[in-house]
Amino acid sequence: MTDPIRVLVVEDDPVAADAHELYVGRVPGFVAVGKARTGAQARRVLDRTEVDLLLLDLHLPDVHGLQFARSLRAAGHHADVIAVTSARDLAMVREGVSLGVVQYVLKPFTFATLRDRLVRYAEFRGAAGEASGQDEVDRALAALRAPAPAALPKGLSGPTLQRVTGALREAADGLTAAGVAEAVGISRITGRRYLEHLVDTGRAARSPLYGQVGRPELVYRWVSQTP
Repeated sequence: MTDPIRVLVVEDDPVAADAHELYVGRVPGFVAVGKARTGAQARRVLDRTEVDLLLLDLHLPDVHGLQFARSLRAAGHHADVIAVTSARDLAMVREGVSLGVVQYVLKPFTFATLRDRLVRYAEFRGAAGEASGQDEVDRALAALRAPAPAALPKGLSGPTLQRVTGALREAADGLTAAGVAEAVGISRITGRRYLEHLVDTGRAARSPLYGQVGRPELVYRWVSQTP
């Protein structure tokens, strides 16, 4: 049996830290080994605990996350980093690549978003070893990259689609248009448009819900691992 990937959550907001720790524990093959609110606390955990991956907020009270990552490399720590940030600075993204930052997650994010990044990271780790050729190297690196999003139909927005997708992925029994509307805060008609888009793109399936008086209502279920 493969050992789980050990994750340290580094986040100064206690509510966010608890949520991130919970999210990590819900992804098969991963385990949260602790939480730290500052860079100093994280360093103490790393000095006494085996950690494979940091879920690292870049804006800590005592140090910037990239500066912290740089100090870890200098001290001989080799844990990879998924950076959590609300900043959209591409220069910072480029700097992070050289410091072991394998993924970026923009705040606020859903469980579905983090799960996708963790699954991709696990695939990347699983491809470790000596490659037989360029194709294997390319496949290993491709595991970290999210596919380019397709153009959305007129009237649909990416952020709302992400929220609808997150709600649907977390609903084990599926959701109706009314259920999505309540979960996301949109109208029922708008919710149905997004759900039908997910069906059209092969990421959701719909089926009638019988047992009620009148016309059966449609229930939508997530069927794809594509974000």
